[in-house]
Amino acid sequence: MARPTRLLFLLNAFACAVFIHPAASAAADQPNIVFVMADDVGLGDIGLYHRQRTGRDPVAPTPHLDALATAGMRFSDAHSSTALCSPTRYCVMSGNLNYRSYATWGVWGSFRPTPFTEDDATLGRVAKSAGLATAFIGKWHLGGDFRTAAGEGVYRGNDRGDTPLPVDVSQIVAGGPQSVGFDSSYTLPCGIQGPLYVAYEDGRWSPFHEDSRLIHYTKASALDPLFVSDKGPGMGDSHWDPSRVGPMLSSKATSFIRENATAGRPFFLCYWSPMVHVPHAPPEEFDGLRIRGVTPTRHLDMVLDLDQQIGRMVEALKDTGVYENTLFVFSSDNGGLIDRRGARAGHDSSGGYRGFKNDPHEGGHRVPLFATWPGKIEPGAECHEPVVLHDMVATMAGVLGTRLRPEQAKDSLNLLPLLTGEGTLGERPDLLLQGGNQAVVMLRQGDWKLIIETNRKLTEWKPTELFNLAESPLEPPSENLINSPAHRDRIRQMLARYREIRESGQRTAPLSM
Repeated sequence: MARPTRLLFLLNAFACAVFIHPAASAAADQPNIVFVMADDVGLGDIGLYHRQRTGRDPVAPTPHLDALATAGMRFSDAHSSTALCSPTRYCVMSGNLNYRSYATWGVWGSFRPTPFTEDDATLGRVAKSAGLATAFIGKWHLGGDFRTAAGEGVYRGNDRGDTPLPVDVSQIVAGGPQSVGFDSSYTLPCGIQGPLYVAYEDGRWSPFHEDSRLIHYTKASALDPLFVSDKGPGMGDSHWDPSRVGPMLSSKATSFIRENATAGRPFFLCYWSPMVHVPHAPPEEFDGLRIRGVTPTRHLDMVLDLDQQIGRMVEALKDTGVYENTLFVFSSDNGGLIDRRGARAGHDSSGGYRGFKNDPHEGGHRVPLFATWPGKIEPGAECHEPVVLHDMVATMAGVLGTRLRPEQAKDSLNLLPLLTGEGTLGERPDLLLQGGNQAVVMLRQGDWKLIIETNRKLTEWKPTELFNLAESPLEPPSENLINSPAHRDRIRQMLARYREIRESGQRTAPLSM
């Protein structure tokens, strides 16, 4: 059983060799970095954004998130890499668009190969190469290697089904967070929606209860049928309970913060919360705050759960005296969810933009993004520059003084000049985005946005919508310019440019030197 552990050790050691290191920079002088990416949280789910856009108090207050947003810089034109979860996660972790990986439209199965190569820059590898202690906590959704039930190689079959699967889910033998530069991890392979309905600590099954067993997890065998999402049955922990996940994950996060802060080690915490994804199973209370049933819907109760997680982490940073030397970034993996009962109560997850998660319109991928760093980022600052979440890799490299190689993080722009007001922001005339599960892609050039329908084999390309976002930020169908003769050349040029970039493999963001 020692071989997988040794493999992870060797992969972590290799991670430090794939960068051009800074000439001289003591690890002790580095800042800490906390990067939180929530799940299915739209602009309107953050109280501050809701209040700004509607003039009304939020239905689900988020005081901890609001405090962070006002303590630093918030972005008004920030985007998830795609309008869906898994493909965004690859982009954010690697700094590359999805078409650069084998999984062009995302790694959806728990047992599919992880898409990262040994030469990829990743968030974990960038931080580790600069001497930071690294931890990944939360939703992974990027595949991994599990042994077959018979122990004969790696299982690559289905991750769901009505009968037990021939796979050993007691251990992630390779391909998890520790293969991309993280010293430690507490991982939910698919968040709370499963399958798998299992948690892993440092790659090994972490039972929810001392009496837990690994079972075929169905509505009949679950503690509550609600805990089995619309993804269906699969392998799971017999005591799986998503209502406990928010407190559990944030407890792991605060322990990591306190341990490293006390030891004087700079650290990187990559915290990908599975809130507010379905199934919506909020806890009864969280650190003395009642959660379940407080808002009009369980979806909005989950927003309160997420806010409490953030509050715990900020408290740990301040209690240990390292908050002042910490860059804290918060965002979401895609746009918000449709919540019709919440809407009747005055809530709009998309903050007034058209569309929701899975849509190519702004509501599907325009997300909250804010960053705090006392003494470096001006409190209350606002930025209206278009940015995207896969910019995190180059930005972290800029913060930590680690230089990327030309073949790494090809779509990641260093945002450090925006955050601090020092230096020059690189130019990115073309911003490529991806829609949801309908094989739709988008190209932004300045204020212009072209939506293109294609197919998964990329044999068809059909521009369907064109908007000037300065004039039509909400993208009403009546202002779609796709059939305007005056913009025929623009449409032709933008489509040709998108295909040229994609087919040539060229960088879309300049390499920071």
